[in-house]
Amino acid sequence: MISLPDQWLNHWKGKDLFEELFFLKGKVYRDQDCRKTLRFIFNHKPYFIKLHSGIGWKEIIKNLMQLKFPVTGAQNEWLAIKRLTNLGVNTMCLVGYGKKGINPAKIKSFVITKEISNTVSLEELCAGWRSFPPDYSLKRAIITKVAKIAGTIHANGLNHRDFYICHFLLDISDGIENIDRKKLRLYLIDLHRAQIRRQTPVRWRVKDIAGLYFSSRDAGLTKRDLLRFARVYSNTALKTTLSKDKKFWKKVITRGDSLYAKIHKGT
Repeated sequence: MISLPDQWLNHWKGKDLFEELFFLKGKVYRDQDCRKTLRFIFNHKPYFIKLHSGIGWKEIIKNLMQLKFPVTGAQNEWLAIKRLTNLGVNTMCLVGYGKKGINPAKIKSFVITKEISNTVSLEELCAGWRSFPPDYSLKRAIITKVAKIAGTIHANGLNHRDFYICHFLLDISDGIENIDRKKLRLYLIDLHRAQIRRQTPVRWRVKDIAGLYFSSRDAGLTKRDLLRFARVYSNTALKTTLSKDKKFWKKVITRGDSLYAKIHKGT
């Protein structure tokens, strides 16, 4: 299966498309675990390609024994991008997708997206917030937007599995100081492990939100900020979610704190 614009297909007409793509030249951002992420130029425009070369039976069996669904190729990312786009959540702009082979351990696949330019990750943006608190209206707008995105994807059967603030990119095309709080644009990226179901299980919702909480622990967020997130995410009155979803939020905090302690052990 190959889905690419005619212009791209014609460019490699008569050649092995997968061989050409797997040997593209550009800036490599990741090259391990049978997965490679590369920025390249096509017709004077920047794109990103994620190449999957097959994870092998050993990795598949290992995941299954741990009751995890193995990610065998780029299909996850392709489907997740399409789902987010349909939900109105800003994400990567899909250009093409392809898959070759039947053996799940040796499937070759790729997904190509347009480069998202003029952005900063929330991890970078929030790095100095503890020492130098940001403009409150901007912080409030970002927290609200992240909570709405989280609530939207979970309410529609999608969970991220790597739901950290580094995977949110803030559009700063007009400069951070000129960001319109009412039209703030956040892009959710890195969707290769995303899962899509009819309904998102509680355990995966907990994992995602705990990941957000853990990764924002050093951003200097206040209790008021966390409560704002909970209210917006739950799309209900704060009193209601703190009562009705008490066990959920307790699991989120426990898991997030445990992960933070594990990562920062001995520091």
